[in-house]
Order: sequence, then C-alpha cells, then structure tokens
Amino acid sequence: MVSEAFAFGGMAGGQQGSNPYQGVIMLVLMFAIFYFLLIRPQQKKAKMQKEMIEALKVGDSVVTIGGIFGKVASIQDDVLTVEIATGVKVKLTRNSVSSVTTEK
Repeated sequence: MVSEAFAFGGMAGGQQGSNPYQGVIMLVLMFAIFYFLLIRPQQKKAKMQKEMIEALKVGDSVVTIGGIFGKVASIQDDVLTVEIATGVKVKLTRNSVSSVTTEK
C-alpha cells in the first residue's frame, strides 16, 4: 500500500516536459485580466469625472453627490456657490458635484 502511494506521488511530481514558469505565466495572465476588466475602466471614469469638474462654469446645472439639483452661481478656486432655489445659495467644494445636467 505504501509503495503504491510513492509510485503515484513519483509519477505526479516527475512529469516530463512541464513548464517551470507556468505559475508565473498564470499570475501575469490574471493580473492582465484584472487590469483590463477592473482597473482601467475605473481610471477612465475618474479621468472623465476630473475633466467634468474642471470644466464647470457659471450657469451650469449640476447634481451634487447628495442628490441636490442646482445652478452654479459663482466659482472661487475650489468652492462653488450653487443656487438650489430662488434666493437660496449653498457653498460646495468642486468634488461634491456628481454630474452636470442639461436641465435649465
């Protein structure tokens, strides 16, 4: 019984022609899949968000991360003043803008 176990173990461990770099190749392949399916789309989305925030101008209709709709009344460096109702203005950072809407 013991000799059979050694025989099977010897056959599995001593295969002829096995690639010693097979594990490394699989890791590289897995990283490439994760890069193209997860990392790259996230980077593209972040780049588009940054461009949208930098392109904000007075009069744009925006939606904040909290879901508040408003119109940009003024811009000072990193602070936006957004009018959310007639005569009601709030100050927000540029990063708190989720999207620019076409609603006027």
